Amino acid sequence: MKKIGYQIQFVLLGMLISVVVNAQQIGNPVLNHDFPDPTVINVEGKYYGYATNSVVNGKYAHIQLATSADLTHWEDKGDALPNGATWAGRDFWAPHVIYNQKQRQYVMFFSARSKTKDMDMCIGVAFATKPDGPFIDMGTPLIGGKGYVNIDPCAIIDPKSGKKLLYWGSDHVPINVQELSDDWKSFKPGTLPQPVVYPAREKAYSTLVEGPWVDYNKGYYYLYYSGDNCCGPHANYAVMVARAKNPFGPFQRLGEANGTGSSVILEKDENWLAPGHNSIFRDNNGDVYIAYHAISAQHKGVRVLLISPVIYKKGWPVVIVKS
Repeated sequence: MKKIGYQIQFVLLGMLISVVVNAQQIGNPVLNHDFPDPTVINVEGKYYGYATNSVVNGKYAHIQLATSADLTHWEDKGDALPNGATWAGRDFWAPHVIYNQKQRQYVMFFSARSKTKDMDMCIGVAFATKPDGPFIDMGTPLIGGKGYVNIDPCAIIDPKSGKKLLYWGSDHVPINVQELSDDWKSFKPGTLPQPVVYPAREKAYSTLVEGPWVDYNKGYYYLYYSGDNCCGPHANYAVMVARAKNPFGPFQRLGEANGTGSSVILEKDENWLAPGHNSIFRDNNGDVYIAYHAISAQHKGVRVLLISPVIYKKGWPVVIVKS
């Protein structure tokens, strides 16, 4: 892996900060085809990427799978959820994969459209013994309802309490968190969804909030989320962040902390439009990266996979985008 050291300057909390970033040099996009809503995980130095359904090399995949040994060169590996789900139709998206060391299994949460008329979008759960699957759906949705409220899942094992938690949400309602049962297949009895981030609290990218991802770093839970229009000819998307000392909140948005009213840490530039729906992961050296999709400003078209380094400075993440 090629590492680079480069100096950047940025303003954070009203202060001009200069740092040297030592991270792998990555040429974006790392996958130049439709690969939306990416989750990337590190399994002993090999990277696995999962994404929303698409047709790749002439074959349909419910949940796309790609792998890499160096973060730069990626190989498509087909369908991580080859049998789909009996309760769902053809639409599958926004997968999240987590490894449960105690149970020695990989758990995939995903969004899918129900076949029944009384529900629209749902969140499903599937299991595998290997990161490349095949993942097997548990047979029923974890949660569902009308509209697009129940999509974009992100599960964590709380590093402090060991509780299994699920964050999710979209469709102009708050992003919620709720404790899961030990087997991941249901919510823990007696618990209720708790809102953590609300829409329409900022001027830009906040009409709708979705795509949560939680990263724990030095005592803080960082809730990354995206808004407000992921795709199509009028895509207007960006990544924002809030943080809390407790996984249930209260979460303080970056825009509240720095007084700007903007919590955006990644937005469009001259090269890329509508970046968002990210995941956060670390390499074997502990360097932090953000995987996300974006649309080429020159060629427009589909949402492709990009990866950029992240540093935590003065208690907040900064995405290092190299031109």
